[in-house]
Amino acid sequence: MAESGYLVNRTKDGSEACYYVNQTGGNYFQSTSALTTSLPLFVLQVSVVLFTTRLLLLILRPLRQPSIVALITAGVLLGPSALGTTPLFFDHVLPFKAVKVLETFANLALVYYMFLFGLEMDLKPIMNSGSEAIRIAISGILIPLGFGFGLFYLFQLLDSNAKEISSFKGSIFWAITLTATNFPDVTQVLTDLKLLRTDMGRLAMSSAVSSDFFTWILLVVAMALLNARPYYVLPSILAFVLLCGFVIRPVISKIANHAVKGDDFTEQHIWFVLGWIVFFGFITDAFGLHSMVGSFMLGVIMPRREVIRMKLMERLDDFVSGIMMPLFFLTSGTRTDAGFMLKETPWYAIIIIIFLSFGAKILSTLLVFLLHNKPMEDGFALGVIMNTKGVMSIIIINAGRNIKVLNNQTFTLMVFSALAMTCLVEPIVAATYKPRKKLLRYKHRTIESVLTNGVEFKILACVLSNRDAPCMISLLEASNAGPDFPICVIAVHLVELTGRNTAMLIVHDHSMTSMSNPIRAKSESDQIIFAFKSYEKRNGAVSVQTITAISPYENMHEDICSLALDKRVSLIIIPFQTVLTADGRVEDAKSTFPAMNQYVLENATCSVGLLVDRGLGSIMQTGPARNSSSSKGHRIAMIFIGGPDDREALAYAWRMAGHPGISLTVLRFLPGRIAAQSTPEHGSNSHDELFSSMTIEEREKRLDDDYTYEFMFKTLDDESITYTEKVVNNGDETLAEIRRNDADFDLYIVGRGEKTRSVLTSGLSDWNSCQELGTMGDTLASSNFASHASVLVVQQYVPKNYIANPHGFSASLGSTTWRPLMVGDQVSFGNTTSISHQYVYDQDEDDDDDYDYDYDRK
Repeated sequence: MAESGYLVNRTKDGSEACYYVNQTGGNYFQSTSALTTSLPLFVLQVSVVLFTTRLLLLILRPLRQPSIVALITAGVLLGPSALGTTPLFFDHVLPFKAVKVLETFANLALVYYMFLFGLEMDLKPIMNSGSEAIRIAISGILIPLGFGFGLFYLFQLLDSNAKEISSFKGSIFWAITLTATNFPDVTQVLTDLKLLRTDMGRLAMSSAVSSDFFTWILLVVAMALLNARPYYVLPSILAFVLLCGFVIRPVISKIANHAVKGDDFTEQHIWFVLGWIVFFGFITDAFGLHSMVGSFMLGVIMPRREVIRMKLMERLDDFVSGIMMPLFFLTSGTRTDAGFMLKETPWYAIIIIIFLSFGAKILSTLLVFLLHNKPMEDGFALGVIMNTKGVMSIIIINAGRNIKVLNNQTFTLMVFSALAMTCLVEPIVAATYKPRKKLLRYKHRTIESVLTNGVEFKILACVLSNRDAPCMISLLEASNAGPDFPICVIAVHLVELTGRNTAMLIVHDHSMTSMSNPIRAKSESDQIIFAFKSYEKRNGAVSVQTITAISPYENMHEDICSLALDKRVSLIIIPFQTVLTADGRVEDAKSTFPAMNQYVLENATCSVGLLVDRGLGSIMQTGPARNSSSSKGHRIAMIFIGGPDDREALAYAWRMAGHPGISLTVLRFLPGRIAAQSTPEHGSNSHDELFSSMTIEEREKRLDDDYTYEFMFKTLDDESITYTEKVVNNGDETLAEIRRNDADFDLYIVGRGEKTRSVLTSGLSDWNSCQELGTMGDTLASSNFASHASVLVVQQYVPKNYIANPHGFSASLGSTTWRPLMVGDQVSFGNTTSISHQYVYDQDEDDDDDYDYDYDRK
């Protein structure tokens, strides 16, 4: 028959009890009666293995161990190596009568797991891998192959008790096991070590996916050649692969396009696919290979439509990976007998074999790095990471045990070698490797710098869902792209990593077919990409690059920050998720991703903006602003309190003001006499002594004055810009003035002001619910603020060694020199323009200190 398995266990008297398990397609039906009689026992086994696995996951995660270690260890502990030798467990949990049912479900789990593995496999990363990654993968195949053959025979020499069972055939499976590098587990290791988005992390992932692919080919070829009828099996499998690639795949694609309309992938479609998985497994089993080969091929040729893949992953992944695959590891554990291995094998032989097995990948990587004149510490760390074994390694070892080329002793040694190699990866890399920070020096990390130097404005626009795309594109359109002010947009669709999916970055090609037809762009990513590409077509001064970043929420900030550094952007814009009430207002403006937002704000190497959307996309596309009599259609308000974040927000608003469809109102708030009483006085008249004794607040105040007066001076003749200064004493007065000047704005732009403490916002922070928005941003975004305007909160990038260094701003117009105005000053320019402080007495207040002054343009 195609393939027969032998489940070997140690009996109480020490002899081997060998049970024949038929793994052909008929096995699924022949065990029906056994399943009926053993159902309660089967449920008990599932419960025990799941509980043990979850417990080990909790214990091992703090020890920097990937989840595969917990799965393998759980199987070993429940087998004859530990609990399996106790009479209670031996008689009531894993008796021999339940072996057939357990093995049947384990094989079925393997079939469905390999389908999901093929469904996730994308050959494009392999085809697009750089030459260095291909060299590392090839070297990581050839050198471990040689080590594997040599180590198997070395084991025979070191252990005089080793049983000679097909030494050459057994060495083949040992060699293939050493070549395996499990790509999903490598990604988990890199994520834990915070190396996922580094250059070495990308190289490790590219090399691992190529190594995984080549190892799979080696396993299929080895199983075919070692079959009793290799001349029949190998041509049959080759013909089946060609049939799947050139005949079945196009047919399935046509059926899927006809049957699946849009996102309507129903339960009937899922049941249809589940049946075909078993059918494909039966075909390859009939050819003489394991049924997992057929299910893997079906996963590879499935249509690449995201809706199909995501639906199948949602329905199958948790059940297969979380419930069924632990049964596979349990069956593997019942074949693993550590006591027997330690009894029959010298301890020094075990240590030598594990040490040399671990060194194979390291040697192969070091040779490639030596030829490329690259740092050896990077090569060593990469070689250690490439030793990460996973499900593929256990599958290979069990395949060799099934066809009886590995005995109980060699099988157990290989399982423990794979387990030890994987356990050592994270601790060794964490202890020995310190990644060198990428030194990318670029000047224009802020909007203020871009505006001053007139260079290309690079923006990293993050999108979490379709809902975020319209408002993000509207904000980008308002950013005033033109021939002299080009904009480069890197649009990133952030997708949560689920199940066994692997974190990755997908850079979308400009020639994607779905971009030419919006009707075909049915998936969420395709719709987002199409929207940004349409924006690029409408604006000749805009270039757009679209990227999909798939990672866990807790690591999304690493994707965002690393992309911002790689692309040398000046601004990151993140949509701030909100909850809308029935009347369309924001209720309590609480982010779905507060940790991600906070991490980006703390670690970004450029300025950051958080966008609270209240229909900005629809407003900016419907023409003139509501109730606006201005020729400028859309109204934007900038609230200036003071500090680097507010200066950055003003710089962005200043750039937007150049757009022909936008009018800008700048409200600057200054402290009144009551608020200014706490300001320290300096008795020295020396400029140098005065400057040296200035506090940080005073220096920031000087910078604020310089920048706001520069803005005011340069925009005097622009009728679309209104600049007003208000004097207030606390947060309540500030909020009252904002409400009083609310002219139905479409967008508020404010600085985050996290590092700036101002008496002008005192009292407002007591009601903050979202720290990442800052005091003023949270106030404007809250449901208590009676406005439907969207809010953009800006944080300026400030280096760690930043010291405010005001130098003053002055400008000349004719014979007049411009300087910051003082209370009571008046400066005139010609006969048409004058700017003066005007006191506006507040009749509603009794205190004489409650006043403001206003800049009017006459």
